[in-house]
Amino acid sequence: MSQAAHLRSQAEGLATGLPPLLADAEHLASTVLLGAHGRRRAGMGDEFWQYRPFGTGDEPRMIDWRRSARSDTHFIKQKEWQAAQSVMIWVDGAQSLDFTGDKGRETKRARARLLGLAMGVLLIRAGERVGLSNMNQPPRSGDVQLLRMTAALADMAEGAEYGVPETAVLPPQSRAVFLSDFLGDPAPIEAALTKAADRGVRGALCQVLDPVEESFPFSGRTIFDSMGGGMSHETLQAAELKARYLERLAERKDFLETLCRATGWQYHCHHTGGAAQSALLWLYAATERAH
Repeated sequence: MSQAAHLRSQAEGLATGLPPLLADAEHLASTVLLGAHGRRRAGMGDEFWQYRPFGTGDEPRMIDWRRSARSDTHFIKQKEWQAAQSVMIWVDGAQSLDFTGDKGRETKRARARLLGLAMGVLLIRAGERVGLSNMNQPPRSGDVQLLRMTAALADMAEGAEYGVPETAVLPPQSRAVFLSDFLGDPAPIEAALTKAADRGVRGALCQVLDPVEESFPFSGRTIFDSMGGGMSHETLQAAELKARYLERLAERKDFLETLCRATGWQYHCHHTGGAAQSALLWLYAATERAH
């Protein structure tokens, strides 16, 4: 099996296992299990969705008199908004994502790539247009687009030491998902998210970290090398660095969360030691809340 086929198989397996999980999450079940029009919202369309009581701000011409005649209450007939939405996914290809703290655990790159493609599977099944900002192409729907995304992620060239979200191809008023460790220079990250927000783009930022990066289980003589070899630090007392390191990591998380709040985005930190399904659940819900 080719790398692209293997990645797609993994992503589809992850996506397939999600609906039962969403069934347990009451607020998400209705958005995923409805099939082609899983993200139902009131608006202009042809398909009936639901009746709701006439309320303040509604115009009398909106009343459905046939339904209202069977009750003492006036009702409005709502139709489902069927316009497909555009969702762009950015999966960081930076060298920093090649890290794993355990040979038996997948790298941050592998987890981010799998989550990005699984999101594509779920969104395309929901009838939405999806694209990878890494592909520098507009979002599209259908299985052919999923194949394009699979190939692009499987063949992604290794980038710089740390990545910066690509925003040039984000359609105005669209939604987006950014997957990275976000451990590089914060200024370009802030600039990218601000630029996206200025174009009316809302979305979710998922920081993917290895458990070792959270716990810092080092002591004694230790040499810290960046994945790209651009930075190196040797210490004889690694344990003494733990408090400062954890403080800096907390500051970075707080920076990302504050930036997301300021730009109308949502922030989540996911660990590769945890279940991929939990992160996918959060991402799928976050794109729904981004409307």
